[in-house]
Amino acid sequence: MVSILMPCKNAALYLEECLDSILAQTHTNWELIVVNDHSDDQSPEILNNYHLKDSRIKWFNNPGSGIIAALQFAYKNAQGNFISRMDADDVMPPQKLMQMRKTFDGSQNHICTGKVAYFREGGEVGNGYQNYANWLNHLCETNSHYSQIYKECVIPSACWMVSRDTFEQIGAFSLEIYPEDYDLCFRMYQHQVPIVSLNEVLHHWRDHGARASRNDPNYSDHTFLELKMQYFLAIDFDEKRPLIIWGAGKKGKRMARYLIDRQIPFQWICENENKIGHTIYDQKLQSPELIQEVPSQLLLSIASPQDQVEIKNRLKDLSQIQSFWFC
Repeated sequence: MVSILMPCKNAALYLEECLDSILAQTHTNWELIVVNDHSDDQSPEILNNYHLKDSRIKWFNNPGSGIIAALQFAYKNAQGNFISRMDADDVMPPQKLMQMRKTFDGSQNHICTGKVAYFREGGEVGNGYQNYANWLNHLCETNSHYSQIYKECVIPSACWMVSRDTFEQIGAFSLEIYPEDYDLCFRMYQHQVPIVSLNEVLHHWRDHGARASRNDPNYSDHTFLELKMQYFLAIDFDEKRPLIIWGAGKKGKRMARYLIDRQIPFQWICENENKIGHTIYDQKLQSPELIQEVPSQLLLSIASPQDQVEIKNRLKDLSQIQSFWFC
């Protein structure tokens, strides 16, 4: 059985369409565990009506507050051998659970994911969201998720399935760290859980003005960068090799500040002629020529996709750069 875990907060406008898409799944051995996170709309009434129609749909009120507490309580009440996620404003294509579940007929020590598509009623999907979906789908096509882990969350938050044993191995929803989907993804990476990518759209994300990713401060750029730096130091940082930050923009400065606050030595480079030779936070900014002289590991805070490609090509021929990550 597949246990689908779904927090729900004021989702009445979209909830019926979401639940209907789950009822339409071609894989029928599932349970839906919904945790109502103190909704003040018609969500509880809708959930109760659907529970009366189909006992596989079970719902509870959140004894805590927030999405992490809701997920923890949902998992506590889940009975399935396989765990999956859903958001109350999104839609599943009918084959989603079937296609994911089939990947576990052999080995079960992996996480399965697939492509995603955004949709928006009465308007176009925002460029940022569409670019994110395109990027995720490229990772599925190339099965290169972990190589991009420090750029952004590489597993869509409601488009994955994992065995209960593997989920327990990586700590399930035990940590109260936001953004919770990115934290979970980093723990998959930390435990090197293999990823099986399905080359078809298995989740439809709804873009609307009330999405948590648009409004909740737990999903701000600041929290994402903090999480990246925390896991970089825990997983990939090598104290025996010099560390270089490339980029002195807003995020580069925050990365530098993070390292300074933790008394971790680093060198700092940029290509802005107006900044080279000057100091920020008592750190002297140097020319990129430094990387030709010092065997190092490199964190890049470079936003432009074109610049990222150019820099990656430049780094290929430099044996001094043993490891680099775009953040």
